[in-house]
Amino acid sequence: MNKKLDITKPVDDLVREYPELVNILKGLGFTEIAKPAMLQSVGRMMTIPRGAAMKGIAMADVIRVLRENGFELAGNAPEHPEQKKTGGENIPAAETSTEQIKGYLKRLHDGEDLESVRKDFVAQFSQVDASEIMKAEQELIREGMPISEAQKLCDIHSALFHGATAAEKIANAEKAVAESLQAKPQQIRAAEQAQAPERALSDRPDAYRMKQEITRKLCETKGHPLSVWTRENEKIGALIHEIQKEMEEGRDIREKLAALRPLAVHYAKKGDLVYPILKVRYGISGPSQVMWSVDDEIRNELSALSKESDHTEKWADRVRTVLQRADEMIYKEANILFPLCAAYFTAEEWYDIYQDAKAYAPVFGVEDRWEEAEQFLEEKRTKKGSALQDGEIVMAGGHMTVAQLEALLNTLPLEITFVDAVDINRFFNEGPKVFKRPLTALDREVYACHPPKIEPMVRAILDDFRNRRRDCVPVWMEKNGKPYLVQYMAVRDKNQNYLGTVEVVQDMQFAKEHFMKA
Repeated sequence: MNKKLDITKPVDDLVREYPELVNILKGLGFTEIAKPAMLQSVGRMMTIPRGAAMKGIAMADVIRVLRENGFELAGNAPEHPEQKKTGGENIPAAETSTEQIKGYLKRLHDGEDLESVRKDFVAQFSQVDASEIMKAEQELIREGMPISEAQKLCDIHSALFHGATAAEKIANAEKAVAESLQAKPQQIRAAEQAQAPERALSDRPDAYRMKQEITRKLCETKGHPLSVWTRENEKIGALIHEIQKEMEEGRDIREKLAALRPLAVHYAKKGDLVYPILKVRYGISGPSQVMWSVDDEIRNELSALSKESDHTEKWADRVRTVLQRADEMIYKEANILFPLCAAYFTAEEWYDIYQDAKAYAPVFGVEDRWEEAEQFLEEKRTKKGSALQDGEIVMAGGHMTVAQLEALLNTLPLEITFVDAVDINRFFNEGPKVFKRPLTALDREVYACHPPKIEPMVRAILDDFRNRRRDCVPVWMEKNGKPYLVQYMAVRDKNQNYLGTVEVVQDMQFAKEHFMKA
């Protein structure tokens, strides 16, 4: 007698009734079902049709294999949003869940009312994975949507998906599973990356949900960057809500609006330490293309509003708008950006980010020591010193040990950056810097270290150097009340072959004071 199977029920319920389903579904491509932790957590919410849509598995194939294994589908097999009927047969539709999300975003882009789009979205999706949102945005950009248009939609996207991300849906997953994941999150992540490092996050929706628990654990680890940034966001959000309340009461908000300035440092850390890693190392370009630009817009608007003295109703409307955008960015960081980072970044990348973050001013006094990172970094420094201390570099003008050369470069009153002939960051000297250079930027393209609006200028300079149109580009600027000379110089060998570019930043305050006395 055939076994009756209601595929509208959660996968965990079905496997409890028919254990043989584990191997059957695994053979179809539902690989995560073999992991007890995933089955006991995500499996309690995920149905076979929904899982098939997210994995890109045709329901027609699923139904065929189930019937071949003696299962009779109870009632009518549900037609999932990702499936269309033709001639009474279920066939895979061209429109995947990502394509559907793109459709919603396109409707918003075309000016359709948010509530109308939201109504259709809720009818089709009980939840949406943050990676699906990001993938949809990236595909729209690749298909020709201008980045400027994508960033205009960024806040509307957040409003559409608010409350529907997987992070929020599984916040209270099984305690036993949470404890097992929290015990050794780095080891779990390393093992999964070793198993399938080439797989995109959007291809592993169940694994992504597993990372939500790791995200929460990292946010609770004292001193971890995600913990620090979460606490910063708590303070930023609280101040935003205070300002909004005082505006409703008709009170003077100038002082508190000025107090929101540390938000710029929070955004700077994302731009320098997070977006480039996601884009260059993991191919996730959405945050750097859209979020980074929105960060800049919010920061610039807050700066402009604080400088204006004519506080008209138009000014107040601008304040309300930018505060809402900043508040939505907190949501997007917690539910999209932070889980992406937790899913991909390795332990060593987090250690480097922790170290680099020390160069930034504390945001609202939030700063903590991460003991695990401190221990790793100290061991790394010790190992590096003992391995290289006896080596010498022989040059035409003499010879030096690595330790001597390193100390010499760090003693010079300059900020030095060397980019090689293929535009890869190869060296930064150490010490406090006006222009931050995170260690995580080493061995990646120099372009990833600059906001989208600056990248064309950097490319033009390096192209001129490479093609011998120029040898040096000096830039004078003022920062924090001091004059600086930034020089970009082509580095060539004795045969004038291009080896790379060096950027040298020099504080010229001493020269200004000298000539003012003369």
